[in-house]
Amino acid sequence: MEEMGEEEEEGEEEEGGEDERQAVLVTSLAPHPFWIINAAWMPSQSPFQTQKDAVADRRGPVTAAITMAPAKKGILERLDAGEVVIGDGGFVFALEKRGYVKAGPWTPEAAAEHPEAVRQLHREFLRAGANVMQTFTFYASDDKLVNRGNTQRFTGQQINEAACDLARQVANEGDALVAGGVSQTPSYLSCKSENDVKAIFKKQMDVFVQKNVDFLIAEYFEHVEEAEWAVQVLKTSGKPVAATMCIGPEGDLNGVSPGDCAVKLVKAGAQIVGINCHFDPEMCVNTVKMMKEGVEKAGLKAHYMTQPLAYHTPDCNRQGFIDLPEFPFGLEPRILSRWDMQKYAREAYNAGIRYIGGCCGFEPYHVRALAEELAPERGFLPTGSEKHGCWGSGLEMHTKPWVRARARRDYWEKLKPASGRPFCPSMSTPDGWGVTKGHADLMQQKEATSPEQLKVLFDKANKGH
Repeated sequence: MEEMGEEEEEGEEEEGGEDERQAVLVTSLAPHPFWIINAAWMPSQSPFQTQKDAVADRRGPVTAAITMAPAKKGILERLDAGEVVIGDGGFVFALEKRGYVKAGPWTPEAAAEHPEAVRQLHREFLRAGANVMQTFTFYASDDKLVNRGNTQRFTGQQINEAACDLARQVANEGDALVAGGVSQTPSYLSCKSENDVKAIFKKQMDVFVQKNVDFLIAEYFEHVEEAEWAVQVLKTSGKPVAATMCIGPEGDLNGVSPGDCAVKLVKAGAQIVGINCHFDPEMCVNTVKMMKEGVEKAGLKAHYMTQPLAYHTPDCNRQGFIDLPEFPFGLEPRILSRWDMQKYAREAYNAGIRYIGGCCGFEPYHVRALAEELAPERGFLPTGSEKHGCWGSGLEMHTKPWVRARARRDYWEKLKPASGRPFCPSMSTPDGWGVTKGHADLMQQKEATSPEQLKVLFDKANKGH
């Protein structure tokens, strides 16, 4: 680690020949100025250890040179090279809290109705360190957009097109790729044919191809059969394909194990497989480990990704957090801290996962934590770290001495946060109705849910199912 002299801090250039690197000045809470040229600047097992060990000697913010990301490479090129890819966070939950998405349908018409809100969230994730801008097209299939009385001012094509344009605009502001995403459909739950379901995926894919996204993701699938159909369709685009299921260690809702699910997805054509949503980081990482074991045992190869919830879910059953009684409006006490996220990033990396992001509940500061934890491997800090002290080091400037005493890693790593709710349990009992594809309760409809239908559900809930 080479310290910068006074002249270097003022911008003096060094001769570097073929090894000359571009650098950009950012604020970093390190004890001394330094060049970050590669991951050798600090031990890989302990990111930011140089800053953390020197906390007692730290003299405040200094300017450090951080290498700029190289010219854009494709998703497979990055993963083949062993690079860390940071995914973005959760859009539907974040935008619902901000008043742009309706809870229940969770559809993404905000891409067309309120593009400024979607664009801003993309930008915040980019600034936090994400280098994939996933199109806000979750549940943007035609059948989902009009499910159960949901009315739209925009067509599915308009929503998908707008989402692609917004993601591309922001991706071009940094070293980010655009991923077009499809997800599970009401048609599959209602037992429509394979051709019918595939036609829905193809309609979305056609927009992604027209808009020239960089790669495609089939995400949020509870049944591996439907995920296979999605991958088979997306592969016809000629673009790289990732596939993630919203399952835990028990497997999909038909009991197919994570390892077998991964093998099916790889054989269908997915080059990247993993887990997103429904479960917390610990459970998702463990499930991806099972996927990895299955793929390797089958003699296949793949890259791995995980985009979990930002909520602790140790009490979930097979269906994940949607079965928790707190879903969706009482989940805040379960939120992971930024320090929890750093632990998740390290555990995912150590498990061989190189595409690491988040889903519902993930805010930009969570993504920033991932990027900061993996800065040694990536070789740079995100722009969003300019005003974020490593492990709370910014608290050195606080007026209260007992708060200044918290400006250290060991304090935050050992903290066991209280909920402030003395009469609340630490765990919940999931509802667990145990219904899946083909059950009458899961048959979908265009008409709004009637009062009579709701009464049946209320009575069932009151009787304990």
